[in-house]
Amino acid sequence: MTAMGIVTADISVTLDGYGAGPNQSLKAPFGDLDEGRLHSWMFDHAEESAAEIAAITEASAYIMGRNMFSPGRGDWDLTWKGWWGEDPPYHASVFVLTHHEREPLPMQGGTTFNFVTDGIASALDDARVAAGLGNVAIAGGATTINQYLGAGLIDELRLHVVPFVAGAVGGSRIFDGVPPIGFDVVAARSTPHVTHLTYRQSGRGR
Repeated sequence: MTAMGIVTADISVTLDGYGAGPNQSLKAPFGDLDEGRLHSWMFDHAEESAAEIAAITEASAYIMGRNMFSPGRGDWDLTWKGWWGEDPPYHASVFVLTHHEREPLPMQGGTTFNFVTDGIASALDDARVAAGLGNVAIAGGATTINQYLGAGLIDELRLHVVPFVAGAVGGSRIFDGVPPIGFDVVAARSTPHVTHLTYRQSGRGR
């Protein structure tokens, strides 16, 4: 029997669990949270975490919440094509959760954004078909990952914990609203700028 891929999720979070702050805008995709500090390990110190960075974009299909794709709310601004320019880093099918229909958006490099209006289970079904035998990655943000965790649909969770506390900024935080879940520790590795923690839901071996 051929093994299917697993469902993974990666997210950078502060020590108190925030993955984004409130007040997202075109110029502030992570809202009031200091994006520079949150992602310095990826961009300013990439050589220290080369394997973890490579793993983020090795999936065969991706799912993300609308707020990860766009600062807009309500009906689509059809000129908006994401934060990543004409050649996004995914190079695969990406399924964007939304309440507003939009035609698929093909980009350079093999990325196509598909817009799913009928919920997280439907998006995962579509992503599994697109991924074939490969992995599906829940790309974020925290609210979307929490939805999939709460539904028991994530096999492997990878937290990239940066050494600062966001404090009372509000925003989206990992595990908010998630019911009790058991995890097994798969890996833990630290650099001066981030601690990488990999968990599997208990009972879900490779």
